[in-house]
Amino acid sequence: MADKKNYYEILGVSKTATADEIKAAYKKLVKQYHPDLHPGDATAAEKFKEVNEANEVLTDPDRRAAYDFEINHTARGGPRPGGPGGFGGFGGFGDIFNDIFNGMGGDAGAQQRDTSGEDIQTEMSLSFMEAARGCTKDFSYTRNETCAACKGTGAKGGTALKTCMKCAGKGQIRITQDTMFGRTVRMGICPDCNGKGKIITEKCPDCKGRGYYRKETKISVTVPAGVDNTSYLKKRGLGQASTQGGAPGDLVINFKVAPHRLFTRKNMDLYLDLPIPYATAALGGVVKVPDVENVFEYTIPEGTQSGTVFTLHGKGIKSKNGIGSLFLRVIVEVPSRLSREQRKEMENAVKNFDLRQYEKARKFNDAMDALYGVNPYSKK
Repeated sequence: MADKKNYYEILGVSKTATADEIKAAYKKLVKQYHPDLHPGDATAAEKFKEVNEANEVLTDPDRRAAYDFEINHTARGGPRPGGPGGFGGFGGFGDIFNDIFNGMGGDAGAQQRDTSGEDIQTEMSLSFMEAARGCTKDFSYTRNETCAACKGTGAKGGTALKTCMKCAGKGQIRITQDTMFGRTVRMGICPDCNGKGKIITEKCPDCKGRGYYRKETKISVTVPAGVDNTSYLKKRGLGQASTQGGAPGDLVINFKVAPHRLFTRKNMDLYLDLPIPYATAALGGVVKVPDVENVFEYTIPEGTQSGTVFTLHGKGIKSKNGIGSLFLRVIVEVPSRLSREQRKEMENAVKNFDLRQYEKARKFNDAMDALYGVNPYSKK
């Protein structure tokens, strides 16, 4: 590589540098060596040219891949006898692939393969309060479970197997192909044993050679407080059994949360529209407000206007990531000013006020009574 520029060294980045790292290094060097900043400096001009050349190659995925192949091949000793001399003429391309596979510390067939079973994606329905408070629920689903008789091998007694002759037990074979670029070699799954390296001589009678059987599985799931529609829970090893002798996959439970009759939720915060008597809004008073845990009393200031929002910190959803707030919006029409006569009339109205005459307030009152067993405006 003596006659080949090292673009990575020119930009001052590693060979594994990301596109963003290359871009940042290029911008820094452009500012350092730009000819406008060094008029008449031939060294700076040449350096600026090299920086641009390196950036053009390393920011183009195809050109960078070709460049990496070339410098790697040169670093291993240059052209091979089987090719006409280097990457520029595509002569040694097949040798490069051979070097890659043979230089990985043994036979290419010994490479690690992912033999784990597939994950199961499923859904669990939760009420609003179950999601907010957290709960424990029994859950059942159907999965492929490893056959106990053959231990997942699919062979009778787990031992009626023989080594695959085609791949010599490696599960993979080399596939050689001649192309316009030369001879290429890639690895593929052995078609005879389907990548297992073993062939069944006598199938397991329990699972009919599949290595697994269908089974309904029942588990107890602890749902943490604060989950939402975007939340999920992963249970390791409770997915599909592997057909390759590996570990089972995972069970991924996605939560579906039902809406609430009173609350609207955004992340950990709760939003509540609270209908109140106009007299309470005008004169002030104590109202009963629900949150996730219970019902508490809250004092409405005198002269509160309809649409006023009160922020109650710590009254929202509680989770391991923190506690949200409750945004309480009062719904009422309140005169901005009261005469002495009007005030007296309102004081009398408070004593005899029946919230049920207003439809929205009545629905809220009924919901409070049904959900919490509390009638906020019952007369004492």
